[in-house]
Amino acid sequence: MNKMKKFVNNIFDKIKTSVKKAHKEHVIKKFFKENPVFVTYVIVNLINSTMIRFFTIHTVENYLSYKAVLADLAVIIIIGSFSFLFKRKGRYNYLCAFTWIFTMTCMINSIYYTFYTSYASFSMLSLTQYLGDVGDAVVQNVIQPKDIVYLFAPFVLMFVNKKDKKNGAYKRVEFKETRRHNAFKSLVVGVVIAVIFVLNLTSLDVSRFAKQWNKEYVVMKFGIYIYQINDGITSLQPKINSMFGLNKALNEVEKYYDDRKKNDKYASGTNEYTDIFKGKNVIVIHGESFQTINIDREFNGVPVAPNMSNMAHEGLYFSNYYSQVSVGTSSDAELTFNTSLMPTQSGTAFVSYFDRKYIALPQIMKDNGYYTFSMHGNNADFWNRRVMHKNFGYERFYSKKDYDITEENTIGLGISDKAFFKQSVEKMKKIYEKHKKFYGLLIMLSNHTPFSDTEKYGPYDVSLKETVTNEDGTTSEVTYPYMEGTKLGNYFKSVHYADSAMGELITELDEAGLLDNTVIVFYGDHDARLPQKDYNRLFNYDKETDGIKSSDDPTYVKFDSYQYELNRKVPFIIWTKDHKYQKEIKDVMGMYDAMPTLANMLGVKASPYALGHDIFNIKDNNIVVFPTGNWLTNRVYYNSQKSSYLALNAGEAISKDYIKENTEYANKLLEVSNNLITYDLVRKEEEKEKASGGTKK
Repeated sequence: MNKMKKFVNNIFDKIKTSVKKAHKEHVIKKFFKENPVFVTYVIVNLINSTMIRFFTIHTVENYLSYKAVLADLAVIIIIGSFSFLFKRKGRYNYLCAFTWIFTMTCMINSIYYTFYTSYASFSMLSLTQYLGDVGDAVVQNVIQPKDIVYLFAPFVLMFVNKKDKKNGAYKRVEFKETRRHNAFKSLVVGVVIAVIFVLNLTSLDVSRFAKQWNKEYVVMKFGIYIYQINDGITSLQPKINSMFGLNKALNEVEKYYDDRKKNDKYASGTNEYTDIFKGKNVIVIHGESFQTINIDREFNGVPVAPNMSNMAHEGLYFSNYYSQVSVGTSSDAELTFNTSLMPTQSGTAFVSYFDRKYIALPQIMKDNGYYTFSMHGNNADFWNRRVMHKNFGYERFYSKKDYDITEENTIGLGISDKAFFKQSVEKMKKIYEKHKKFYGLLIMLSNHTPFSDTEKYGPYDVSLKETVTNEDGTTSEVTYPYMEGTKLGNYFKSVHYADSAMGELITELDEAGLLDNTVIVFYGDHDARLPQKDYNRLFNYDKETDGIKSSDDPTYVKFDSYQYELNRKVPFIIWTKDHKYQKEIKDVMGMYDAMPTLANMLGVKASPYALGHDIFNIKDNNIVVFPTGNWLTNRVYYNSQKSSYLALNAGEAISKDYIKENTEYANKLLEVSNNLITYDLVRKEEEKEKASGGTKK
């Protein structure tokens, strides 16, 4: 160790000596003067890489992160050093090409982060086929001025090159030896900066870089360019996994589930809700972008979602239920809800790992004598649902081609929810005639971003109306804009329409006799991905200024990044016509807890690979793990990017051991889930058991 330290110190001593000599001989000044295009290339791309971090990660730690600056600078200089192998025109073309690559990297990540609160991945290139269906959503709801500011870089480089050319740089003789010498010197500088960067890394930095779960942390410590390079390598994981690491992953996963079986006292067991819905038909409603914030919310005395609010009060309502989606959004929700597994580290299960073996709730219900079907008024190949629904055990998938869609009954991306539900009930009548036991999924569509079809949603006023008394004693109504004209305001209008469609569905199902022996399960697939500033306006509206209250105002409601994250929860409601089971469950619950909870109620056995728990077994000991590595309990919300937490119970002290234990649990769970899917370990386990003549207990 001492020899290594001595070796490094010797290198730095030589570097110091070289720098002093270069400074004395004005070598650096001369280099800058003779190579303005290269210097500009370095500066503008470093500015861009710094801006992307500042625009996305709003923490002091990020603002002061010298590691990311060193990493980005090293990448920029090392790549740029090879430009000196070309003559000036070729050098400019080389530097310009990479400047455009770096610029587009920053732009794409900036846009992507706005929508997904994550950074872009090469593995998501396979999803570009779906952009045509959601293109308007991206343009209207995502792209912001900050996303295009990065374009300054190539244009500044172009300007400097033009000026350099005008000053006769292209006519000056430049010997090959000089170019090679400049290339070598630049490369050495880049490598030295890279070495300094590596020597400043901690074991935690290296660990998170290798796992790539926490993308914000990786960008904050390694910079955007190294993140993107590493992501490109990680994106090859589906192919690499088939060749390497299978046995290690299999052993780790087997150990995880063996330990869980021995030590997890909440993993199984009966409770007061066991078998309560055994033998009942099941209709699952996948509520597009439906957030819990809509329940019991009203404007001017008119509820945003009266039907869903009533169902929440008349059934089992899980009011702290959180979606655990990643970049696969709706498809990730289906994955986690049905299999109790987490989204994959790279790509999406529905697209990148569609050929894996899954144990999903529809297949379990099918094995227990139910006819299973799914219905969605969109293209069957969107999110590769045609393949994955069959994989999950749905016997029939009714998609866009099975519905009568006209211009009049279209809202947003496709058929309106009201038309979709009406036609779906007719299909379910025929199903019920042949199959007395069924399990079906209906996927809503109208409440999809960008929430811009306000004319088709029908009237719903999100302004603020107040009755005031005039000087003469008469009264009049005053209207303040409030949420009108905001994205969140339009979202509430969209939700009001979707809720109205839900009300009509319940009525039509009842009239068709399909509710008498049926349980309705409703879940929101994910939050609406709307800006934090709109929520600040919702909670802190100042009618006098038509703005937001000052934080000094005694009625000001703090709504920071923690509150924003906690506000992203979605409703999970289990409802029956007889209203027999009415209860609000306030314990935190993740989407991966849905399958074990429902399986217990329906009297079927959940997947042995389920990562979640029956909420009525685990209750207030539950932990919700998010794909980012963040986690939530009844006591704490932990943000792994910031390595900080918010205590949810005022005055409660949280120990370091509690944070450490749950963080390790979250990381292990994510690793196990990812290995299960990417290595196709469910299939491997079944093949292994079949070969040994055993069965899964």
